Amino acid sequence: MNTHDLISAARKQKRAALDELAGKQLLAAHGVAVPKSVIVPGAAEVASAFAGLRPPLAVKVMSPDILHKSDAGGVRVNLKTAGEVEDAIRKMMQQPAIAAARIDGFLIEEMAPAGQEMVVGGLRDAQFGPLVMVGLGGIFVEVLADVAFRICPVTRLDAEEMLDELRGAAILKGARGGKPVSREAIIDTLLKVGGENGLLMRHADDIRETDINPLIVSATGAVAVDARFILT
Repeated sequence: MNTHDLISAARKQKRAALDELAGKQLLAAHGVAVPKSVIVPGAAEVASAFAGLRPPLAVKVMSPDILHKSDAGGVRVNLKTAGEVEDAIRKMMQQPAIAAARIDGFLIEEMAPAGQEMVVGGLRDAQFGPLVMVGLGGIFVEVLADVAFRICPVTRLDAEEMLDELRGAAILKGARGGKPVSREAIIDTLLKVGGENGLLMRHADDIRETDINPLIVSATGAVAVDARFILT
């Protein structure tokens, strides 16, 4: 399925947003690394799917009625055995918000290696068209709003300047005893999302809002752990 088919399929189902699997397929098609994953209908199918995955694993509910999975009790992490995954799914199905929702299945995926949480996003502005954003994750984006924007398409120089503008930029270099992470991996992600042939340019008429949060960045690369795409 090509990337336009992913969006067409969501529209045919009258969805306002891509589900997480489709969003990650969209990212992967544009060269952004995503975790290895599988979808199961419920706990009974976990054992057959578990063999192809490497723990620790995360489990997330898939539902067109649930936009914020964590708030609904639909995310569990650091699961190491098939039994733990099965138990997590059963407990999710007992959560009121999940029990009342339409369920497409449960996404089981390998957890990304430890690293710095970043946020890469985008939106379609009525005046300027697609914009791309980057920021440090956690408190930096939630409380301090430490982010930088550019009009698409961005160049490598634009991406470098965006990182330099962040008040927490020193953290990427290993400030206060932290481990330095790959600026190049972040720049590469920004170009794949907001560059000349990037996702936001190729789907400028289809995507209203993009949120890759978090993008986990290590010394050697970056992995998009969660992705949300709101359609126009």
